[in-house]
Amino acid sequence: MEIKKAIKKAIENNQIAFNFLLDTFWNDVYGFLLKRTQNENDAEDITIQTFSRAFDKIKTYDDNYTFKTWLMTIAKNLHVDQIRKRKSSVSHEKTHDHNEKVHGIIDESPTIEDKIITEQNLARLLQDIKKLKPHYQEVINLRFFQEYSYQEIADELDEPMNNIKVKLLRAKKLLAEIIQNKS
Repeated sequence: MEIKKAIKKAIENNQIAFNFLLDTFWNDVYGFLLKRTQNENDAEDITIQTFSRAFDKIKTYDDNYTFKTWLMTIAKNLHVDQIRKRKSSVSHEKTHDHNEKVHGIIDESPTIEDKIITEQNLARLLQDIKKLKPHYQEVINLRFFQEYSYQEIADELDEPMNNIKVKLLRAKKLLAEIIQNKS
């Protein structure tokens, strides 16, 4: 399949086209992010977010640019967002003298109220997950509740890792739709 045909099919929500695009560009995006983040986990997470965002917004893709350039732009923006979020957790910096710096960290530990809200939200989330097809429930459970790596999930389900990544992307998208439709 050629890239332009795959993009057209992906716009029509063709899962095979999504898989083809993911397989074709995964290593490029992951390698780009690995150089930027210097961290395999961050690079993998942002790569998945990149494809998820790209697939969600594929109808906005402008074919005046190459698809790879568009993906790299999304990846770069997501990485910048991640850096900003991490910097915002450092509340202030005091300099006692020129050689010593002390960073004040915002206390983000949950209050009792936060814990109750989280438990209620988790119960609702679990009900929403049960509305997904069983194979989507399974990958979400393995990834987010049992904290398996993508490779461990692939081994557990005896499927290629790229299939697992696409299933997770699709499962998250379907779950988001279920949650949005309830609102």
